[in-house]
Amino acid sequence: MTTPEMNALNRKNAALCVVLTGAGLLSACGTSFAPRTDMTSPVAPQVQALVEANREYPRWEDFPRGTPAPEPTQIAVEVNTLRVSAGALNGEAARIDWQTSGDATTFAREVRERVAATPVSPVTAQTQAEIEARIRAARERGRAPPPINRQ
Repeated sequence: MTTPEMNALNRKNAALCVVLTGAGLLSACGTSFAPRTDMTSPVAPQVQALVEANREYPRWEDFPRGTPAPEPTQIAVEVNTLRVSAGALNGEAARIDWQTSGDATTFAREVRERVAATPVSPVTAQTQAEIEARIRAARERGRAPPPINRQ
């Protein structure tokens, strides 16, 4: 019969075995990534010279310097500038007449006059009947010719 304490102990032991096995496998792989130069190779001196020349790379001096964080006073100035700009924008938006305050008939007449004054392309001015007539003509042109009598 197993007790909860025994189950917890078994789980801890299993977890410890997994961790130790993983650490052993990783330590065994670590040596395989160590750089080695075959000294019998004819290019070995050149390879070793390149490795030695670049052993210290990259250095911190080679990285670009970051920009320093802005001062709190500079941030406060920019926030206040944004607040002033937002206030000015709100003032401009408040001055816009968003609703038609005049007579609706007068407004509709003015809109019709503006639409009539705008030139319309000939294709847009076609009526529905003209469009349907063009469609019928296109279908007629697309119909296959009658079969040829081969007798």
